[in-house]
Amino acid sequence: MNRRTFIGKTAILGSAALLPISCFSNANAPQYKMGLQLYTVNEDMNNDPIATLKAVKAMGYEDFETFGFDAEKGTFYGYTSSDFKKILNDLELTASSGHYGFSSYLNKPESDLKRFVDQCIKGARALDMKYITWPWIAPEQRTMDNFKLMSKKLNVIGEQVTDAGLGFAYHNHGFEFEDHNGENGFDVILNETDPSLVKLQMDMYWVMRSSKYTPKELISKQPGRYVMWHIKDMDKVTEDYTELGNGAIDYTEILPDPKASGLEFYYLEQGGNFTHNPMQSVADSAAYFKKHLQQYI
Repeated sequence: MNRRTFIGKTAILGSAALLPISCFSNANAPQYKMGLQLYTVNEDMNNDPIATLKAVKAMGYEDFETFGFDAEKGTFYGYTSSDFKKILNDLELTASSGHYGFSSYLNKPESDLKRFVDQCIKGARALDMKYITWPWIAPEQRTMDNFKLMSKKLNVIGEQVTDAGLGFAYHNHGFEFEDHNGENGFDVILNETDPSLVKLQMDMYWVMRSSKYTPKELISKQPGRYVMWHIKDMDKVTEDYTELGNGAIDYTEILPDPKASGLEFYYLEQGGNFTHNPMQSVADSAAYFKKHLQQYI
């Protein structure tokens, strides 16, 4: 893949990503369903998925990103893929993406990886998902050699998933931005993966905490590739997660232009550090988001 060609063709779009979000907003017409990464309420989902989905629907969430797919059993939260899809349908909800456990396959034979990807594709199709997402690698895997190996695997998976009619994306944390003698894993991923096969899911909390770039600046470098966002706030003292509106991130300032990003879906998320409990936190974040941010996207 020739990145210079890719960047050149999208230079005009990239400059738009740096403009204030107010230039793009339509205050009365949100364009996207309000999404939730279900990892936020993972314990509740594992204990009582139906009651949990009903509760978060009442908060305004309509679309979800799953976590915890059991590839061997073909289950989500203890239900077969088809049964879980029926639950979503009955509640008039959707699941547009899922985080799948690719990390353990980083050093396994390609035949094992291909089989696992086939299982993920089957599960994703059953739920009518649009994206399969690689969410992280384990701490002991975070070397420059492994970032390069992972990028090769991302291309292979991306081709397999794309051939199946689905999209494939990589989700960042903070470790990708850590310096390794003048290099970092995020640059390797950007430079060594094919943008037509490997899209990006930007976790804005981690970008703001760990990257030297803002979300707008990252998007300006590869506009159209950041098809999903994770939106969560950062505690003003500890820099841990916190509920939207409680932390240090001013999303009215840092939200990029959705069109320049290539945005298709976004998800609110809080991975821990709950003020009270996960369900109260997602309710509080939903209320803040609907009042202050949903108008922009």
